[in-house]
Amino acid sequence: MPYVNIKVAGSLTREQKSKIAAEITDTLERIAKKPKSYTYITFDEIEGENWAVAGELIDSD
Repeated sequence: MPYVNIKVAGSLTREQKSKIAAEITDTLERIAKKPKSYTYITFDEIEGENWAVAGELIDSD
């Protein structure tokens, strides 16, 4: 049973999440031969003040 956790800085629309979930599910079915009903996907939307790259918070100016 595949479990995919997607973490993104900021937020996604419901439509974006739906499209991403469909693409990942299709890929796992096609390549890993996992039935769609076995695939679970979660989304974690992280505020910029809680995400840093190269030592800098991504919401800093």
